[in-house]
Amino acid sequence: MDSKLTVLVPIYDEINLIENFTKKLLHVFQNSSTKFIFIDDGSKDGSNQWLAKHLPIIYKDEIFELIVLDKNYGKGYAIREGLKKSKSEYILCIDSDLEYDPKDALEIYNIAKANDKIDVIYGSRYLGGKIQLRKHFLNDIAVRINTYLFNIFFDQSLTDLHTGTKVLKKDLVDKLKLTLNGFGLEIDMSSQIAKQNISIYEYGISYFERTKLQGKKINFIDGILSYYFLFKARFLQNDIQTSISIIYSLIFTLYSTTFFTSGNIKYILMIFFTPIGLMLGINRRIIPLSFLFLSIFVGHLINSKEYNIYILIIFFIIGFIFSKKISNYFKKTKKNSIMKFLL
Repeated sequence: MDSKLTVLVPIYDEINLIENFTKKLLHVFQNSSTKFIFIDDGSKDGSNQWLAKHLPIIYKDEIFELIVLDKNYGKGYAIREGLKKSKSEYILCIDSDLEYDPKDALEIYNIAKANDKIDVIYGSRYLGGKIQLRKHFLNDIAVRINTYLFNIFFDQSLTDLHTGTKVLKKDLVDKLKLTLNGFGLEIDMSSQIAKQNISIYEYGISYFERTKLQGKKINFIDGILSYYFLFKARFLQNDIQTSISIIYSLIFTLYSTTFFTSGNIKYILMIFFTPIGLMLGINRRIIPLSFLFLSIFVGHLINSKEYNIYILIIFFIIGFIFSKKISNYFKKTKKNSIMKFLL
């Protein structure tokens, strides 16, 4: 029987919950055409032995597969190993720690299946009126900050970047080149989807957060690394045209703030305009950027006799608006390889 859905479940040291989770997952999905792939990510608490012994008993009439990794590589690596075995039209990823309810996972799968326009849908812990239990204030703040930064970097409006429940079409997954091994998976996956201009849908789900003593895995280091992964995904992993535009924009932004201003104000402006320069390089090519910098230069000439920072800011805004209009005008036109760098 060909399954329409593959459920991927990464597992690491969940011996206390694995029986409850596997039975609940089967109960929820037993009436659907589903293949279950469990990936044990080098568990040291006996989870792998339990899975090998009990999965054939619990899932006896269902299509399932167990992948046992020789050591703990990380969630991202485990998911990639599972994807290699996935052939279904849809792929559902869900964590095995019961922080997420399998019933919600089935719900978002049915939504995706009913609407062919949905290529990917995330279960959001910040939408809807479903039951929530949160135990870590700092974790909650970190998720919100990362989601906010992601939205700025990739022009999105997500509410939950780091959700552990998501459904994707196999055709979309095949286009992704996932590389991160750990909890950076969500950033890796979401950034590549956003760069392809594919809409990411969200649907509210319930959430039951665990404590560290109960087995919660993510830690402070993972939170710090997430900022690096965000920066890397947005500013370092781009096509050659975008990379050149980012470098060009950053050079001229720093040049403008040091040459067109003087005194201590230039250091303040450098700090302020550096991230702006990076973002401008992502969304504009050489010619629109040159128009923007020309506008700043004109403001400097008008401002040459009597220094006034507000005049520079006004001309920056004028250049910003018109450079965006230039970019949008040429965005939908066919361009040869040279013009892709310029427009």
